[in-house]
Amino acid sequence: MKTIAFIGLGVMGAPMAGHLARAGHRLRVYNRTEEKARRWVEEYGGERFESPAAAARGAELILFCVGDDDDLRSVALGEEGALAQMERGAIVVDHTTASAEVARELAAEVAARGGAFMDAPISGGQQGAERGQLTIMCGGDEKVFESVREIIAPYTKAINLMGDIGAGQLTKMVNQISVAGLIQALAEGIAFAEKAGLDVKKVIDAISQGAASSWQMVNRHETMIAGEFDHGFAVDWMVKDLGICERAAEEIGASLPITRAVKERYEMLQREGRGRLDTSALLLLLQD
Repeated sequence: MKTIAFIGLGVMGAPMAGHLARAGHRLRVYNRTEEKARRWVEEYGGERFESPAAAARGAELILFCVGDDDDLRSVALGEEGALAQMERGAIVVDHTTASAEVARELAAEVAARGGAFMDAPISGGQQGAERGQLTIMCGGDEKVFESVREIIAPYTKAINLMGDIGAGQLTKMVNQISVAGLIQALAEGIAFAEKAGLDVKKVIDAISQGAASSWQMVNRHETMIAGEFDHGFAVDWMVKDLGICERAAEEIGASLPITRAVKERYEMLQREGRGRLDTSALLLLLQD
């Protein structure tokens, strides 16, 4: 069993840390909203700390799961950041969906302190976190990957080493690029079926058995048809993620015309005050 510092107990981090606690690991947790950390400790045990640095002290493994690059820097760097008190030989794993640039930045900081770093963004949403069925895309050294994979197995469905530091984040960008296009296509298909007077449920039941099928279609069509949009990853977070994708695309000279168009539609939802709805809310723009 390991002593683990888990930094970030949001909708993803809280159940992930819970899986580790149930597996018998010793958890030292920090969350910016203290009440969330207090509730987590009441449910799972472990210890709550008032700073990332305090949580990281004595930990063999430090896990981050926060919002974006700025959030990550705020909990990792500086006098109160986790790296300030990390032990030599500790491993730092970042589950945040962030840029490849910040992954490389933190990897250098961790190495300078005698530790090892792996970027390991996750896919599967809140439901996947709660069920321990997340897909994890990693960037880093193979030995570090092998030493970590069994520890985080309690919340993992699939875990793959994609290459050097930053490769995990770049792979997550491919994931978000692909998902954004799928959701827009599904929303258009449902809206088309509605306007054509078809039984939408029967349509989806039929086409989900063929080439059009996707995770989004199978798992989101019923809530979309019912007009329920509080079942997963929020619009606000998708806008953040697609912004990361756009900036990376500019750096490497990649073209993302569909991704850019879908991001603009998500930004329309934000302007309408719908940023906390889940990403399948793209359907609303076709029904309004």
